[in-house]
Amino acid sequence: MTLTPVMQKFVLHWGEMGTKWGINRTVAQIHALLYLSPEPLTAEDIADTLGVARSNVSTSLRELQAWGIVKVSHVMGDRRDHFESMADVWDMFRVILDQRKRREADPTRAILRECLESAKGEDPHTRERLQAMAGFFDQATAIYDQLSRWPTPALQRLLRLGDRVRKLLGL
Repeated sequence: MTLTPVMQKFVLHWGEMGTKWGINRTVAQIHALLYLSPEPLTAEDIADTLGVARSNVSTSLRELQAWGIVKVSHVMGDRRDHFESMADVWDMFRVILDQRKRREADPTRAILRECLESAKGEDPHTRERLQAMAGFFDQATAIYDQLSRWPTPALQRLLRLGDRVRKLLGL
């Protein structure tokens, strides 16, 4: 696959953004490439296009599959695995947010609850700070859980409301 300048710019940028989000650069670049590709690509195609080692591509593809945003597909007459990204941006980001919640927010909430249970002998300042943090994570998780059940068109309408929501709430 030959990348146009626009495709190359996006793939490189997505890789840079991935590093800022805690994702390996190559993993993010492979995701960007698959997202832009009009047809599923083999691991060899990906390695050749991005100029990375085949072993790195295999490891990265496994990670993207574990996240649930890349899947294996098969092409008639070709025994090799082909890979494709989720196409719907809203579905893709829902999956990513669910994974991040499961991997980051849920363990943090559990640790905060454990700390609060053990904090009975701690100074009031420490307990207060832990309670504030736990309260934030509980509220944020509750809001996320509610919004994650909304259909995409309803979320899109909510986001389009923008600042009008603040005014509606009288803030």
